[in-house]
Amino acid sequence: MFGKMLEMVRASCPLIHNITNYVTVNDCANILLACGASPIMADDREEVAEITSICGGLNLNIGTLNSRTIASMLIAGRHANDLGHPVVLDPVGVGASKLRTETALRLMEQVRFTVIRGNISEIKTLASGSGNTKGVDANVADKVTEENLNEALGFAKNFARKSGAVLAITGAIDLVTDGTTAYCIRNGHPMMSSVTGTGCQLSAMTAAFVTANPGHPLEAAAAAVSMMGLAGELAHDRLGELDGNASYRNYMIDAIYNMSPDGLEKGANYEVR
Repeated sequence: MFGKMLEMVRASCPLIHNITNYVTVNDCANILLACGASPIMADDREEVAEITSICGGLNLNIGTLNSRTIASMLIAGRHANDLGHPVVLDPVGVGASKLRTETALRLMEQVRFTVIRGNISEIKTLASGSGNTKGVDANVADKVTEENLNEALGFAKNFARKSGAVLAITGAIDLVTDGTTAYCIRNGHPMMSSVTGTGCQLSAMTAAFVTANPGHPLEAAAAAVSMMGLAGELAHDRLGELDGNASYRNYMIDAIYNMSPDGLEKGANYEVR
């Protein structure tokens, strides 16, 4: 099934509008190209509605938030809703500041999101309306483990139903749920945390997958999450003695580019709960 989702991305080459952070904007563009989609990066309020109208999907990322892009995200998000386009929210670092938290909650009030992707701390902050995060990383107390997996699944399903969006909670164990069905995904490698922006890249790629697979947002989001984690595994296997995190970053993009639908199907490690 996940392989079919990738086939649809490669066949349709969806054009994805990204209003994302300037730390990882280049990597987000490259990961979209690698998976078979096409990126547009535009964040001026004078053009975002027009750009959204020519794209198939929208990715909103609050990683480097400012008052100018907040207005642009609201305009683009509402216009994408009017057009029936899928919209992905990446609430990077929500809970770290009042501005981030209030902006993320405002976006959720005014924009219907197809997928919300973040770590467990970020998603808990959205659910409660307040919280604390360790920068853009999950709080150690919020790690999803085998021991607390059932509790985390219950929380994720409840908030997915409340938000009306598919939730993609990424970490050592990834959880993707629409409130009824959940995918527990165990692809990935710890070294992925040594590269900035893997989550941002995943959100962009998730937008491509849900755009290319209309009517299947849960399965499409789960396929994107699994594919990113599998790329992390393959990239680590490729590392040589003198390679470090910079090479690892490039190898992950290479792994996405070279991944076949059959390779994704065989390499995906998940259970449905």
